[in-house]
Amino acid sequence: MDLKQVAKDTAKVLSSYLTYQAVRIILTQLSETNPPLAYWLNNFSSTGKIQDGEAYLQELLQTKQDMAFRVMTVRQHLAEEVAEFLPEMVLANILQANMEHRRQHLERITQLTITKPSTHPEQQTDSEPNLDNLSS
Repeated sequence: MDLKQVAKDTAKVLSSYLTYQAVRIILTQLSETNPPLAYWLNNFSSTGKIQDGEAYLQELLQTKQDMAFRVMTVRQHLAEEVAEFLPEMVLANILQANMEHRRQHLERITQLTITKPSTHPEQQTDSEPNLDNLSS
């Protein structure tokens, strides 16, 4: 297991996600202050390139430099604000989710189907004891 590569891949995914969140924030702001620009950014962002934050920013820089700088600024601010809490939160969420998955799995595999016993002795099979004949 290459932990350094896992860390690099995780950082790349997180960076792309923060880019996506920055675009969402900017779209909300623009929808109130500049609806035509919000419409343009929404269309530009719906191409699928936003899945890779760095490729998205490169294309945005070539198309609309000021918007790319705005996205980078908001993304950086988000990273600075959440980076301190992320490791602890991610670990806590994973531990909680794993415990819940294990609990649900255990409940599923140990769940017994309880059938109602037959009230007619003639319907009982040989493997079912007749409790009426037992004396206490």
